[in-house]
Amino acid sequence: MLEDMSSRPDWAEHLIAWHTYPLGQLGAPMTPQGLDAPVEHRLPRLEHWLGHIQELGCSGLLLGPVLASRSHGYDTLDHYRVDPRLGDGADLDSLVSAAHSHGLKVLLDGVFNHVSWHHRLVQDALAAGPETPQGRMIRWRQGADGPEPDVFEGHGDLVALNHDEPEVSRMVTDVMNHWSARGIDGWRLDAAYAVPPAFWSTVLPRVRSQHPGTWVFGEVIHGDYPGIVATSGMDSVTQYELWKAIWSSIASRNFFELDHALERHDMFGSAFPPMTFIGNHDVTRIASQVGEDGAVLALAVLMTVGGVPSIYYGDEYGYRGVKEDRVGGDDQIRPVLPDSPQGMELGAQMLRTHRELIGLRRRHPWLIDARTEKEALSNERYVYRTGVPGVEPLIAEFDLTDRPWAVIREAGDVIWEYHS
Repeated sequence: MLEDMSSRPDWAEHLIAWHTYPLGQLGAPMTPQGLDAPVEHRLPRLEHWLGHIQELGCSGLLLGPVLASRSHGYDTLDHYRVDPRLGDGADLDSLVSAAHSHGLKVLLDGVFNHVSWHHRLVQDALAAGPETPQGRMIRWRQGADGPEPDVFEGHGDLVALNHDEPEVSRMVTDVMNHWSARGIDGWRLDAAYAVPPAFWSTVLPRVRSQHPGTWVFGEVIHGDYPGIVATSGMDSVTQYELWKAIWSSIASRNFFELDHALERHDMFGSAFPPMTFIGNHDVTRIASQVGEDGAVLALAVLMTVGGVPSIYYGDEYGYRGVKEDRVGGDDQIRPVLPDSPQGMELGAQMLRTHRELIGLRRRHPWLIDARTEKEALSNERYVYRTGVPGVEPLIAEFDLTDRPWAVIREAGDVIWEYHS
C-alpha cells in the first residue's frame, strides 16, 4: 500500500460497504412523530440480511440514520437513543454484534450539521435566547421579528448547529464516543460540506484517542476534496465527481467525461482513498439512469478504480427508482425490502454480476490505491490500465458502440467479461 496511507485502520484497507437506509428498507412510517412514539422492533429483521451481505463479498455495513428522529432520519430528536420506529438500544447492540460475527464492520450515519426544530437543544435555545449558553448551541439569523434559528438549506425543521461553539464540539465528540463504545467501527458524517472543516479537527482526535481504528468519511458533494480532508482530519469524503461521470458517460456515450474524472480521481487518491459509489439514498438508481447493461458497466468501473467502494441496497438486484424534487420524492430510491433475501424474486443475473465483480475486487485489495492510465479512448470505447507500483495491472475495456460489453484482463488473460 502507499506509504502516505499507512495511518488508516487495517480493516479499512479491505472495506467494501453495503449501504442501507434502514427506515426505508424496514418499512418504518415517515409521518412526523415525537420521542413518545411506540417502540417497533424492526432492526432485528436487518440481521436476516447479514449473510447475504457477507456472501455478496462486502465487508462493512453502512447504516443510514438509526438515531431518534422526527421523520426521515436526518431531523434528529435525540442523539443518544435509537429511533423508536426501528427499535431500541438493545436491538442496535444485537445488530452490531451479529454483524461483527459475520466479519462485517459497522458504520453509523452521524447527523451533526443540524437537528430537528423539535430537538430539546433547539427548544432550550429558543427559551433562553441567542446570547445565552443554550442559545449559542445553534445558529441564528435575523428574521422579520428579530433573531430566529437559522435552518439548513431552507428546510424549516432542520436547525443548524453553531460549529463555532466549543460546547457543540464537546457534544458531537461525546455522541460519537458513546456509540463507538457500543461497537460502532466508523462514521459517515452527513452534510459535512456544510460544516467548517476545522470543526472536525476538534472532534476526531478526541474520538480516536478513545477508539483507535475508527474510520470516518464525510458527505462532500463538491469543493476541494483534498483540502477538506487535510483540514478536517477525516479519512475520506464521498466522490460525487466520479459518480456523476460514470453514469453520465454511459448515458451520453461520452467516455471523455469519465477519463477526465479519473484523472482528477487519481489526484484525489494521492491524498486519501475516496469513498466511491454508483448509488446512494440521495440519487436516482443506477439502473434507472443507464439501464441494466449500463449498470453492469458502471459497477465494473467502480470495482476497478481506486478508493473505498460502497453498494447501495437493492442495486445488486437491479432495483430501479427515480429521485424527484417533491415531498416523498425519495420514496422510490429508499424502498422496503422483504424480511430476508429469501423473499427476493428478481435480479438473479445482476446479483451474480455483483458477486463476481466484488470478488474480483477482494482478490486485488491493492485497488484501494490504484491509479488509472488510459490506453484507448473515443466517445463509445474506453480502455484503461489500473494498478499500483510492483503489481500486475488490470486492463479494463468498455464498449458502447453497438451492444454494450466490457472485459477485464490480467496478464493477458480475461478474468471477467460481460456481453449484453
